[in-house]
Amino acid sequence: MITPQPLPGPSFWQQRTPYEAGPSLAEDLRADVAIVGAGYTGLWTAQALLDNDPSLTIVVCEADTVGYAASGRNGGFVDASLTHGLLNGLKHFPDEIDTLERLAEENFRGLQKFLAEHEVDCDFEPVPMLEVATRVHEVEGLEEWADIHRAHGHDAQLLDAAEARELLHSPLLLGAVRRTDAGGTVDPAKLVRELARVARERGVAVYEHSPVTGIEETGSATHGLVVRTPDGSVTARRVVLATNAHTAGLLPVAGHRYVPVYDYVLVSDVLTSQQRQAIGWAGREGVSDSGNRFHYFRLTPDDRILWGGYDAVYRWRGPIRPEHDQHAGTHAVLERNFAAMFPALADLRFPYRWGGVIATTSRFTVTFGSRYDGRLVYALGYTGLGVGASRFGGQVLADLLQAPDSELLQLRMVRRAPFPFPPEPLRYGAIALTRHALARADDTGRRGLWLTALDRIGIGFDS
Repeated sequence: MITPQPLPGPSFWQQRTPYEAGPSLAEDLRADVAIVGAGYTGLWTAQALLDNDPSLTIVVCEADTVGYAASGRNGGFVDASLTHGLLNGLKHFPDEIDTLERLAEENFRGLQKFLAEHEVDCDFEPVPMLEVATRVHEVEGLEEWADIHRAHGHDAQLLDAAEARELLHSPLLLGAVRRTDAGGTVDPAKLVRELARVARERGVAVYEHSPVTGIEETGSATHGLVVRTPDGSVTARRVVLATNAHTAGLLPVAGHRYVPVYDYVLVSDVLTSQQRQAIGWAGREGVSDSGNRFHYFRLTPDDRILWGGYDAVYRWRGPIRPEHDQHAGTHAVLERNFAAMFPALADLRFPYRWGGVIATTSRFTVTFGSRYDGRLVYALGYTGLGVGASRFGGQVLADLLQAPDSELLQLRMVRRAPFPFPPEPLRYGAIALTRHALARADDTGRRGLWLTALDRIGIGFDS
């Protein structure tokens, strides 16, 4: 058994709050459900399973510490959408978008209710969201964006350049759309650790530093799958694979459904009162720009600036390694782009810098699957917007195991997999071509032949 000790992770969030890891698995156990991965998806699935049947025995095995991967490294944006935004949902699921929008609202309300009922300390802040244009050709797109959102019942306020700059003092802003019903922000590491706390209080056994080395059939009519770790095992009736970008390592057949993409982030020093005044931002909105290679940025609870995105990095064959958590070239680009957005803060220091891997699907939304005649289920591919959508993903996984007649399982988004990515070397070449085309489209405002062809097929690449 590993002795609990403070274990800061690579992100600002993981370093911000001390954390003591729990024990590792050092025995052979039996359970109704074994969950692999103690991130958002795995822990939300545990909550959903217990909501349906409080008598279940559930064991969670985490390779590192709770929320060590994407769940503890993201920007902390809780987007209410389940479809990576309304426009993407309309593109891929036009016949069921009204249902998906309703489910998104219910999911977001359910998340807020959970936080209140369990007194979850995660610095949740229901702030407005701001989509900003920094290029002339993006302004027209904002108008369409606002019109479509209003047509679907959203509060979307279209702002001209002067109004946008009144909110956020940046010379680059040419317009914006401000939404007050879009979501909020959290400390993502606090949220996932609190999910683990609640799960443990409800009787779930959460083992850390317990990497799963394999999953096998046992031949038993009841407990038919065994999850093995270096020093123990869990023999279970059902298994949930909640490992997102790491899924192909345990289930290679799922590898064609996503690509692992590295996203990089900066967090600044605490702003002085003069620096805050220089940039406005009184509404503390969560912000993203309208580029294909977009930035996302927000204020932390202690008034630092988090600035990330822009450069989605895919490496040959998609390796996931600790040395890729840092990328000096991308961090330097992010610093330059920040200085252009906020020249009044051009000298601001960014002592926190890190990266993490995202699972992106060709339609940018989560996908679900199963193996072993439905005894193993998995979800992956939130494409960077999983803080809120992972709760929905956990409910779907619970329904796959417990409620075959569930409304959620009838959704085309759940039943149909996204267009698969090709194998290497075609995968690397196609992604490189797409990244080049996206950069060109940002400069010219025209999609070009390659992106237009991908649009017609209904596939893409994003982080």
